[in-house]
Amino acid sequence: MDADHELKTDLSRREIRVLLLHEFRLGRKATEAANNICSTMGEDILSIRTAQHWFNRFNNGNLELDDLHRPGKPLQVDVDLLKQLIEQDLRLTSRCLAEQLGCSHTAVEKHPNELGKK
Repeated sequence: MDADHELKTDLSRREIRVLLLHEFRLGRKATEAANNICSTMGEDILSIRTAQHWFNRFNNGNLELDDLHRPGKPLQVDVDLLKQLIEQDLRLTSRCLAEQLGCSHTAVEKHPNELGKK
């Protein structure tokens, strides 16, 4: 393999976290781990700050590699109900619709056809 050839690899977040856990168990520092992973998997695959975040979790005994559930409004929208609400009142804003559907206004805005917009 040519030394100047930049290796680009598509890894999932979980796969990157497995690599970080491996580096952590080898006793490496977060910065060193990030540099090792980036040098073999691609320069932009991981930031030092992200490595530090995960090493901090590992240091606290949390070895769970999956994303934690985040509280907040759901991103899913009941499209049929959205259509029905729009048909009842065409003047409703995305924020009003989101309030009625119990989701974020950005989730509503992801359905331009139902909103009658392009």
